[in-house]
Amino acid sequence: MTNAQYPSVNAQDIARAVDVLSKGGLVGMPTETVYGLAADADNRSAVLATFAVKGRPVNHPLIVHVAGPEALPYWVRRIPEEAVKLAEAFWPGPLTMVLPKAERCGDFVTGGQDSVALRCPSHPWTRALLQAWAGPTQRGLTAPSANTFGHISPTSAKHVADDLGVRPEGKLDMILDGGICEVGLESTIVNLTGNQPQILRHGAVTRAMLEAVLGCPVPDAGGDAPRASGRLKSHYAPSTKLELVPANQLENRAAALSGLRLAVMAPEGVFENASGVVLRLTSPVTAQAYAHSLYEALHTLDAAGADRILIAIPPQEPEWAAVNDRLGRAAADKDAS
Repeated sequence: MTNAQYPSVNAQDIARAVDVLSKGGLVGMPTETVYGLAADADNRSAVLATFAVKGRPVNHPLIVHVAGPEALPYWVRRIPEEAVKLAEAFWPGPLTMVLPKAERCGDFVTGGQDSVALRCPSHPWTRALLQAWAGPTQRGLTAPSANTFGHISPTSAKHVADDLGVRPEGKLDMILDGGICEVGLESTIVNLTGNQPQILRHGAVTRAMLEAVLGCPVPDAGGDAPRASGRLKSHYAPSTKLELVPANQLENRAAALSGLRLAVMAPEGVFENASGVVLRLTSPVTAQAYAHSLYEALHTLDAAGADRILIAIPPQEPEWAAVNDRLGRAAADKDAS
């Protein structure tokens, strides 16, 4: 990815987090994608507490975060060649692999499925935490995004504190502040349980990158694929209703919403001097920059006091797949499933 400017790892904070997790506590931890809500992946009560804190359905599988490829035999009963290749190419990094689960892996992690999702993050704080945590049995941490289920994902410690908070007023035992997430969108998820690798969720590791490593097509998964994080039609959503509008139609759509207060994100030079706009953000030009800032922008737009958020539809090229996926889910009806 890029060379992120993270604060130096605080060894005392890492040691404290290991202690909290060992006692069944919950820790907000930074990753290069988004902040996660970490719990001991072997501790049923701790993992179930993350579902309660988030308001997340318990049949929604979690991702186990591990220190490295050496953890695979401890969590997976069969390691396909594709997993080895992808781990060599993209771990540590924003790639999650869904694999046949080992007996060790509880149904409370997998949502009752016979597969487990594994990821090795690259954020230096989480690298330090997982290396201190792993031990001789390669312990892992479940870590769904550290926010209320379905809401905008957190890309800073402040987002986590504002949403979930720290005890006694809040719900977490501590938050590790590792700065702003480098990537800004959740990891790519690849299903490796079948005869052909499939993409379950788009992210910074693109289809082209996967296909270059594997030497075969990697299509989107169909309806018979394992359940995975972030695949609900409505997800990553602000409280304010969000609409996606072609850039050349923003002016007409705003006119149709005359009388409403609008928060807008559009490319530079597009719809810049409109009435009724309480906040206007400029869309980043590249897919990587857009991904990095998307959730921060959604948090800002949501807090603007608008009645409606209008976002110009980004380019539809393959490298924009993850951005368009998240925006589509953020704009979907809240009762979509």
